[in-house]
Amino acid sequence: MTGLLAAATSASDKRAAFRAGLGSGRIQRFPGAFNPLVARLIQEIGFEGVYVSGAMMSAELALPDIGLTTLTEIAQRGGQIARVTDLPVLIDADTGFGEPMNAARTVTLLEDAGIAGCHVEDQVNPKRCGHLAGKAVVPVDEMVRRVRAAVTARRDPNFVVCARTDAADIEGIDAAVARALAYVDAGADLIFVEALRTRAEFERFRAAVPVPLLANMTEFGKSELIPAATLEAMGYNAVIYPLTTLRLALGAAERGLREMFAQGTQSELIDRMSSRGRLEELVQYDRYGEFDSAVLDFSLGRSR
Repeated sequence: MTGLLAAATSASDKRAAFRAGLGSGRIQRFPGAFNPLVARLIQEIGFEGVYVSGAMMSAELALPDIGLTTLTEIAQRGGQIARVTDLPVLIDADTGFGEPMNAARTVTLLEDAGIAGCHVEDQVNPKRCGHLAGKAVVPVDEMVRRVRAAVTARRDPNFVVCARTDAADIEGIDAAVARALAYVDAGADLIFVEALRTRAEFERFRAAVPVPLLANMTEFGKSELIPAATLEAMGYNAVIYPLTTLRLALGAAERGLREMFAQGTQSELIDRMSSRGRLEELVQYDRYGEFDSAVLDFSLGRSR
């Protein structure tokens, strides 16, 4: 059964691996997974972790990324994804879903779901997508209370609490640096500065904040898309690709559906599809069959 119905690696071991990875000197790459099957694929290909994006969750529900998803929805989907992968899962916890006490409860539920870490941001609640206009940030002391609540609530000391600041795009980089340092003093393990624009800005932030840093390489946003190796050379510790897999899948689905609508058949699309055999391989069909056979062959007499 090991690794069949659930990951072979325990939640505590995945958290320890995430924390060790942040200190390894090698950048930890976390593509977003919009379902558990994609998380399996991310692990098979060789990435270091899996990311669960709030923007992706919103889009999956056909909602805009304006804080409409709930803690229950995020924790449930995060748990479904964490269950099937041996990789650490980092999840987007928005603003902590309310006041500092809500942030504390958020961490406890995410720990229960097997998540390795989360990021909490300093936007006004309800938040907006970090790469769109109309954002606002809370006062520093309010975010400090969110971070302290999250850190205090964790039971596993290896659960990574990441503090995200959206201040660079609103108040400027110097203000974002000052906020980041305050969040580190409050106990944050990792800092995520949103919507930096150029390599020079990423380098400037890295030079000013001497703690583990996470970069967001989302497409169609404000940030220049910088290769992971370059971010690693700058000294960044982790990078997320929040919506890449969903955008790839949605683009392929739309093109295929339009062609099928026009042609009246999907026959010309077969070579663009993942095969039945590949799907069965990812869901480990054979191993379930082996387990089922073993159960059917079970005899009470032999077990005595």
